[in-house]
Amino acid sequence: MVGEIKVIMANIAEDIKSILKFYQALGFESLPISFPLPPLNFPLSKGGYRGVKGRREGTKETALKVLREEIGDCKKCKLSEGRKNIVFGEGNPDTKLMFIGEAPGREEDLQARPFVGDAGMLLTRLIEKMGFQREDVYIANIVKCRPPMNREPDRDEIERCMGFVEKQIEIIHPEIIVSLGRISAQTLIGSTELKMKDIRGTLFDYKGITLIPTFHPAYLLRNPKDKWLTWSDAQKVLEILREKSKSENREDV
Repeated sequence: MVGEIKVIMANIAEDIKSILKFYQALGFESLPISFPLPPLNFPLSKGGYRGVKGRREGTKETALKVLREEIGDCKKCKLSEGRKNIVFGEGNPDTKLMFIGEAPGREEDLQARPFVGDAGMLLTRLIEKMGFQREDVYIANIVKCRPPMNREPDRDEIERCMGFVEKQIEIIHPEIIVSLGRISAQTLIGSTELKMKDIRGTLFDYKGITLIPTFHPAYLLRNPKDKWLTWSDAQKVLEILREKSKSENREDV
């Protein structure tokens, strides 16, 4: 019994070290008052917690929870004045595919979840048509609060909020990011001069991660004739994922 307790305490200590390293890598200068310990019901194996590609299972999820606590009741910009909820993001922390939109809308603000309105239903159908479920991918936005009347977020609002989605990307580290709409693409690529008709379906590099811009689902609701273009972009995403999977399998042989 004493031996089992020692093993459990050693595992807890290792997870605390891992969380602290995440804090340091993410640039946090202070810890939240309520410091979350990892749950003790992680799947166990003879070697301790079951690892995922060199990481302890649950570490990314824990890091995202820590980031959400760091955001707290954010008042960094004027969007906080009219929001009902911060819309952090949701999905599988260990996903290879991440979708990043512009900002929450009315339904998202009410439910505190990304892409749950009409545009969200269209995105969900696209994800399912690609062979995934919503819970298989991760969905977030450039800004976490709804702009009034669903206007585009101002540049200062983007700048004050951008650090949060950057940290989400760093934690999740997907193989591919699909940016949804002009604001998301321009922000991640780092240029306000880009036009969607010129860049959609084009491969960009975001800190070593493949970035593919496509139309925002809200745009497709207004312009359904362009849905085939987004489906073409989605097929490109699937092809890249297949090639990366083949490459990984060859390395494992």
